[in-house]
Amino acid sequence: MRQKTSHARPPRPVQKTRGPARSGDAAVRPIRRVLIANRGEIALRVMRACREMGISPVIVYSEADRDSLPVRLADAAFCIGPAPARSSYLDGGAILRAAREAGADAIHPGYGFLAENARFAEACESASITFIGPPPEAMHLAGDKVEARRLMMKRGVPVIPGLAERAADVAAIASFGRASGYPIILKAAAGGGGRGMRVVRAQAELEPAVRAARSEALASFGDDGIYAEKFLENVRHIEVQILADGHGRAVHLGERECSVQRRHQKLVEEAPSVALRAGDRERIGQAALEVVKACGYRNAGTIEFLLDARGQAYFMEVNARIQVEHPVTEMVTGIDLVRAQIGIARGDALEAWRDGLQPRGWAIECRILAEDPVNGFRPSPGRVAALRIPAGPGVRVDTALQPGDEISLHYDALIAKLIAWGRDRQEAIARMRRALDEFLVAGVRTTLPFDRALMADPDFVAGRLDIGYLERAMPRLSAVLREPGPQAEVAAIAAAVRATEETHRPARSDPAAGPGPWAAAGRRAQMEARAPDRWATPSTGAASRRA
Repeated sequence: MRQKTSHARPPRPVQKTRGPARSGDAAVRPIRRVLIANRGEIALRVMRACREMGISPVIVYSEADRDSLPVRLADAAFCIGPAPARSSYLDGGAILRAAREAGADAIHPGYGFLAENARFAEACESASITFIGPPPEAMHLAGDKVEARRLMMKRGVPVIPGLAERAADVAAIASFGRASGYPIILKAAAGGGGRGMRVVRAQAELEPAVRAARSEALASFGDDGIYAEKFLENVRHIEVQILADGHGRAVHLGERECSVQRRHQKLVEEAPSVALRAGDRERIGQAALEVVKACGYRNAGTIEFLLDARGQAYFMEVNARIQVEHPVTEMVTGIDLVRAQIGIARGDALEAWRDGLQPRGWAIECRILAEDPVNGFRPSPGRVAALRIPAGPGVRVDTALQPGDEISLHYDALIAKLIAWGRDRQEAIARMRRALDEFLVAGVRTTLPFDRALMADPDFVAGRLDIGYLERAMPRLSAVLREPGPQAEVAAIAAAVRATEETHRPARSDPAAGPGPWAAAGRRAQMEARAPDRWATPSTGAASRRA
């Protein structure tokens, strides 16, 4: 570990516990302090749940995230490496060392990074630290997508036709492609979230697609294993949120519609789905619970399906973690899923009133990305010059973004999640439109203009969605994106902020001059002046704590 920081707030008392129990053991494991092994909005989301439960949150961070809001708000923060994820957020050893130094009882991995890494969950268990997620045995079954497919076939759950084993080489995939017919889709065996996916429409495209899929899978999950399935077109992507405790009880909390995707990355999610009636909802929910039972699953998770035009649902994969889009389920059920995760991890039983839970109203989430939708969603790194967050009835924003923050190319482009709730889908869309018009991010380009255009698109408004919808809609959405709109206000604010920065920028020859209003270095200097020891690197590796 390269550096550690501690806040002035004294840590709450820490009670060490024995290691987490194996699957099916529901013994109570007191949790007094949680180390959050993630960054950005999900780190802040977990931190807030911990605070409400009287649990002390501590965090790890990379050098790039030194000045981030989660680091500022945690009870203690530990630098675990440089900006690249493989040298920091994917370094399980560094994270466990930080957890031991912090006196953490548990680790919450958030999503991405090590959230679905069974080896890391096992390492937590060996270190007598509770992993807030599924038990390693279930993660091995559910986390390996190929193994999960085989298991579902044995249980009679319909699956998409595909390879029953990981692809050892290009020849095995080519043989499958010839037998099933193109298009096919390549998928990472060890992870989800669209990473490592490639659609192959002809054999001539296969070899470069395999190389790209393996490379992305390795970078995202530390495992370059891939497999292949028949690519089903004109289907909806439906996922079911589940909770399962250590007392043999599991419930599903309804479905989410995730069909608005670009390159297999979800952009907009909603709950419930216009495609399902009450009977359909119960059938797909029961199928999800059968998957949970087959895997011996515990904690929060998502069972993903593809739904064809006839209403047939095909099991796709298990996401053994909290999902980016979990807020829409929270909005229509009133259940805090992160709080439920922590409760299950310490041995709590699910409450009986969750039986027969039906969604109330409608919720939609737009992922706000630091990408330029006018130029092919090109990444848009840079400094956030100004920020205006929407509010009002039925509106929620999950973000750790602040003015002056630097958007890095080292991490996912997600900078905020905007969620709108309404009594029905029409009201949810109306609220989302209003909130999008209020939302302003100056200094970097974002997908806000795209979201505004999407919320007015006739097919989206009518609920005519499938996984190919966005590809068909982009020509008309692109025309709208090039029209003058709220972007003009963003440009004007950014220009004004830049002018102010130049006016107040200290001269290089005057080291005593004050920092500019948006300079990260200036913010750091101000914090060091208030707490000179906070950023000091102890020469002996001992903790640097304020008295």
